[in-house]
Amino acid sequence: MSELQISLIAIGLIVVMGVVLFNWMQQRRYRRGAEEAFGPKHEDVLLREAMSSEQNERIEPQLDKGFSQEPRMEPDGESTEKPAEETTEGPTEGPTKEPTEKPIEEPCEEPAEAAEIAKPKLEPLIGSARAITAVERESAPLEEDNSQESVDYIIEIRSEKPIMNSSMAEVLQRRFDFSKPVRWLGQRSSEAFWEEITTEANGKGGYTHLRGCLQLADRAGPISEVSLSEFRDMAENFATHVAAAVNCPNIHKAYARAILLDEFCTQVDVMVGINIISKDNSVFTGAKIRVLAETSGFKLGAEGLFHYRDENNAILFSLGNYEPSPFLPGSVRTLTTRGITFLLDIPGVANGEAVFGQMIHLAGIFTDNLGGIMVDDNRIPLSDSGIRKIKQQLIAIQSTMLSRNIPAGGETALRLFT
Repeated sequence: MSELQISLIAIGLIVVMGVVLFNWMQQRRYRRGAEEAFGPKHEDVLLREAMSSEQNERIEPQLDKGFSQEPRMEPDGESTEKPAEETTEGPTEGPTKEPTEKPIEEPCEEPAEAAEIAKPKLEPLIGSARAITAVERESAPLEEDNSQESVDYIIEIRSEKPIMNSSMAEVLQRRFDFSKPVRWLGQRSSEAFWEEITTEANGKGGYTHLRGCLQLADRAGPISEVSLSEFRDMAENFATHVAAAVNCPNIHKAYARAILLDEFCTQVDVMVGINIISKDNSVFTGAKIRVLAETSGFKLGAEGLFHYRDENNAILFSLGNYEPSPFLPGSVRTLTTRGITFLLDIPGVANGEAVFGQMIHLAGIFTDNLGGIMVDDNRIPLSDSGIRKIKQQLIAIQSTMLSRNIPAGGETALRLFT
């Protein structure tokens, strides 16, 4: 190798190192500038997370620890503390009495939207099977929990004359334009019952009082202020068109209520799962699983899950494949798997304690007939004490829902958790 080649190689190395050093210095300078520009100047109390030290300990199996205790209710109402009286400067007769101050009770901190909703809300947590853990936090009470307003943004439209069918067609067609479900209710007179108005049942008409109900939250999260504004604008334009009076609640308050509702839904949106896996790395056959499922009362759905339903055809719990392949009707008999999973959606079933007991009973039958073992997601055998803990915390979750006047398995719960 000649001296020229050695020199060129050395120069090349120096140039490369110089570029690397220059890029590192630029990156460091930009990072420092970004931190100075966007870094918080003080602690944001809304972003505080009260993390329990016990969350670092592994307790198997376990649901959210926030439900192992009775729900904490914060009393509403204005502070009874009186403002301090002003005093004038200068000498006063007699000894001066020092004003006493009552300790001010700090309000309950509400969780921030972006900080603590690190959702897997769209992916419901699985109980014993999916190692349920969640940040413990207190939720602010919802306004008007016992009324429809707690889950809907409701617009009132009143007209002295009956509103014609043709006028309703456009607003009914737009019920899918706002990212959340929309329902229209009509009343023919002040003494009449409310009727749900749909495009199929719009032939009657003649309503003098309408309600447009836009759902504030579902499993996809809270509604946006933009969607609320668009729904309000549509209702106002419709009321102007039919010469009716319209009452539209405040958008900002409705959005704040949607955030609180979504926080509450995040806390109780839990799914319990029980896994049964094969012993000694053997497999279960789809044919045997299907026979056992149908004998036990399950019916196979098109989406690849067996469903166990009640007398009203409502799903109580489901049975799925522990592995990714679903139990499709056309291929389930030839399928093999190393495990199955029983699933119970806690917000979606009433009387969850009894339903959970029924699911555990059937899981035991499947375990015996398939020669498997009941385990959690870490493949650790599920003991009787672990099952009792799941049941206790399931009861706590449904009690929390009932305290918010959204009973599990009820109409409102099914709207929120579907």
